[in-house]
Amino acid sequence: MLKFFMSDWYVYMVRCADNSLYPGIAKDVGKRLQEHNTDNQKGAKYTRGRRPVQLVYQQGFDSRSEACKYEMKLKSMKKSEKEKIIKGNNEI
Repeated sequence: MLKFFMSDWYVYMVRCADNSLYPGIAKDVGKRLQEHNTDNQKGAKYTRGRRPVQLVYQQGFDSRSEACKYEMKLKSMKKSEKEKIIKGNNEI
């Protein structure tokens, strides 16, 4: 039987209106993107003053732990390194 694989957790990056990049994790990236753009309670404090945000990258992971580890790597990177990942040169 053919089984379609879907990731449980995703790491994503959004580009903010000020051209900064914000990485995060979510189970439902579409819902999270909407929260970043519209919800003052659930959207990240960082993105609230930098709206609108646009999804520029996402990658699936099997567990929350793996996603968190990758998110932390992204958060510690320089913007130029994040831009390379977005363009597909994602060697970290």
